[in-house]
Amino acid sequence: MTRPRPTVGPALAGAFDLSALKAPPPGREGAATVPAGAVEVTEANLEAEVLARSGEIPVVVLLWTPRSDASVQLADTLAALVQEDGGTWSLATVNVDTTPRVAQMFGVQAVPTVVALAGGQPISSFQGPQPAEQLRQWIDSLISATAGKLSGVPEQGEQTDPALEQARAYLDDGDFDAALTAYQDILAAKPNDAEATGAIRQITFLQRATTRAPESPALADVAPGDVEAAFAAADVEILQQNVTAAFDRLIELIKRTAGDERTAARTRLIELFDLFDAADPEVIAGRRKLANALY
Repeated sequence: MTRPRPTVGPALAGAFDLSALKAPPPGREGAATVPAGAVEVTEANLEAEVLARSGEIPVVVLLWTPRSDASVQLADTLAALVQEDGGTWSLATVNVDTTPRVAQMFGVQAVPTVVALAGGQPISSFQGPQPAEQLRQWIDSLISATAGKLSGVPEQGEQTDPALEQARAYLDDGDFDAALTAYQDILAAKPNDAEATGAIRQITFLQRATTRAPESPALADVAPGDVEAAFAAADVEILQQNVTAAFDRLIELIKRTAGDERTAARTRLIELFDLFDAADPEVIAGRRKLANALY
């Protein structure tokens, strides 16, 4: 869950504020269609089709609305590219109108937004429309950057682990408790299984964080000594991609507390670190700040 980082360029003029989506313009109802070759992401299949799938091949997630011409154009271009590339990467779409909670998980502020994931971690992103040739170069760079680092699509006839298939099926059905148990069993049998490790971290965090009230950061700000309030606020800030704010909040909590409360705060902070790539600059900075707070 590294925070998306733009590599194509800043948000362009075609991006617009999500508040504009509250009321659909006349005549566009029912226009939503999933681009050919893309997977439509829901809360139920997010883990399987995006996070777990990105352990095999790069997954490009398009956060869009069919009511935006820029979104539709970008969706069509990406759909053409994914079909052209024959399974070397996957295109997943998130309709922000119908799945706003998933859009919130990505911290999207404008549409269209594109986020690329590999190994369960966002590795690149951009906002707004892009020329087809620039998208082609961006996709090629993703494939090149992840070459040899992911498990790849199983060869035809290759058997897939039945336990993994069952865990993914639970996710597809939206049964996160059963999926978590299934992945925990897999990890117990195969302690180094990358998919199970990543899935457990993501499911555990999302199950907890998506129950938090959006106003949690403001509530914690007025009660700086409340440990549970700080935990809730940090979860919301992570969902909103305010990574440094979440880390700093818990580091300040560690400075203020002692004994069991301090241990709990440190444990929670390390759990949040582990959601990200260890080489992420914000994780490195956060660990340095934690060390200073402790010693």
